[in-house]
Amino acid sequence: MALYEHVFLARQDISAQQVDALVEQYKGVIEANGGKVGRIENWGLKSLTYRIKKNRKAHYALMDIDAPAAAVQEMERQMRISEDVLRYMTIAVEKHEEGPSAMMQKRDRDDRPRRDGDRPERSFGDRDRGPRPDRGDREDRPRRPREDRV
Repeated sequence: MALYEHVFLARQDISAQQVDALVEQYKGVIEANGGKVGRIENWGLKSLTYRIKKNRKAHYALMDIDAPAAAVQEMERQMRISEDVLRYMTIAVEKHEEGPSAMMQKRDRDDRPRRDGDRPERSFGDRDRGPRPDRGDREDRPRRPREDRV
């Protein structure tokens, strides 16, 4: 049997439990056709680079698969039919990676404490400067000469 890494994107308006149900459904398809699914990672709801079928975000999921090609083809056929799956990609690999994937390691890195201590984030949008002073009509103001005017 061949080894595969399979990633699919599900619509943004379904819940995380529905994404888990999709993963279990496709895991069942693989196992029914003589394969097995190893690591399963749910990467969560992420923004897309461009809209896909009117969706700006998608739920990402990764599956490590050890199955015959026919099992993977059947899973992909069912994903093409499903309206909940926006995109999928299956890649044949030599061996599966140990431990968490790069996406999960990135999430762990974001959870680390920052170097600058616990200093709060600065935002410049929370200051209220009050109303702008009235500038008057444009015609009433004197015109400054510019170098490009003659």
